[in-house]
Amino acid sequence: MKTILVPTDFSTQADNALDMALQVAKINGSKILLINVIEGMRSFSFNTMGELEDSTGEEAYLVKKLVDQTKSNLDDALSNLDTDGVEIEAMVEIGSPYESIAHVITNHDADLVVMGTKGSGGVEEVLIGSNTEKVVRYAKCPVITIKDKVDLDKVKHIVFATSLMEDQPDIVERLKLARENFGVKLHLVKVNTPNNFHTERQLREEFQKYLEKHDLKDCETHVYNEASEEDGILYFAEDLGDCMIAIGTHGRTGLLHLLSGSIAEDLVNHSKVPVWTFSMKK
Repeated sequence: MKTILVPTDFSTQADNALDMALQVAKINGSKILLINVIEGMRSFSFNTMGELEDSTGEEAYLVKKLVDQTKSNLDDALSNLDTDGVEIEAMVEIGSPYESIAHVITNHDADLVVMGTKGSGGVEEVLIGSNTEKVVRYAKCPVITIKDKVDLDKVKHIVFATSLMEDQPDIVERLKLARENFGVKLHLVKVNTPNNFHTERQLREEFQKYLEKHDLKDCETHVYNEASEEDGILYFAEDLGDCMIAIGTHGRTGLLHLLSGSIAEDLVNHSKVPVWTFSMKK
C-alpha cells in the first residue's frame, strides 16, 4: 500500500480519519495525500507549482485568496500532528468534492481512501446523500469510513458481509490484502432474513463453495438470523467487538439505486465501527 487519500473538511470526523490513516501509513510505509475541496466555484487550473494558471480577474483573485487560506489551514492541521516520519502532501482542489476526489484517486493511483462521515437519516439520507456515499459507491479503490477516533491496535477482526451468491474475486483479493495489512482475523457472515431464509445445511454448503472458489483460508464463517441484512451485520459486529465491517457496493444510480437502496451506504451512515467498502461496479 503506497498511497492513502484523506479528504478533509477540518471537522472532528475528518481529523479522526487522518489519525487512522497515519496509523495505517506507519505500519505500511505509505504516503498520505490530504485533500480539501473548495466547492461552489468553476474549476481553475493549477500549474506545477500549485499556483493558479488563470490569475487575472476579480474571481481569480478571490479564488487565490481562498486557496491560500485553505493551504494555511492545512498547514496548521499538519503542524499539530505527530507524523513520525510519514510523508504527507497537502492538496487543494476546486469543484465538486466527489469528482475532485475521484480525480486524485486516479491521478495519484491511491490504494486506499480514509474519510470521516457524520452519517445522516430520514429524508436527507434518501434524497440528498453525502459526498462520502458517492465516494463509497464509485471509488476505484477501497474506502474506509469512520465517525469516532479509532485505535488500530484494538481492531482485531474484519467482518465481511456477503450473500454468498455473487462472484466476488476482486473484493476478496482486496480483503486478503487488508487482512495482511491490519493483521486481523477475517470473518464471513451471512445474514439470514425471513424473506430470504436458508437452512443451516444449505448455508454450510454455500460457505464451503465460496471458500473454495475464492481460495479463502484461515477465516471463520457465521450465520446471523435477523429481520434485515443491515441490522444483522451491525448486531453481529457489535456482538463480536473490536472489529471493522467490510462489504461490497454495486454503484447503482438513479431510480434503481433509489428503489433498491444500498446496504453498504446504510452501514456507512449507521455503523459505530469503521466500514471498509469496495465498489464492484466495473
